[in-house]
Amino acid sequence: MLVRDVMTSAVLTVGPAHTVRQVAQAMAARRVGAAVVLDPDSEGPGILTERDVLEVVAGGQDLDVELAGDHLTPDAVSGEPDWDLEKAAGAMVSGGFRHLVICEGSEVVGVLSVRDIVKAWTGARAR
Repeated sequence: MLVRDVMTSAVLTVGPAHTVRQVAQAMAARRVGAAVVLDPDSEGPGILTERDVLEVVAGGQDLDVELAGDHLTPDAVSGEPDWDLEKAAGAMVSGGFRHLVICEGSEVVGVLSVRDIVKAWTGARAR
């Protein structure tokens, strides 16, 4: 099975100047655990995950002041839609992350989560 078969193609994208609260609210509304951060001054997409938001909260920082660009993983590891799931899962395990940005060339076309992989491997495709 290929990444394109199970990835989420409706990607939540934000800019680096969005506040952490804005990103968290958008993630909650979309029921996703990560937002891709697109910055024209960066080489590639970044990613802000629920773990990053949690670290801001745990650090006592102001969610309305802190910016996505200051808390993201810059130049996130990306995969390709034609990778098989084992290759994608291996990249995620070796990198220690749960979301993989999927790109075709320089265009973000999806996000693959550990949940997507588990659903695919167990046959639980309901979303």
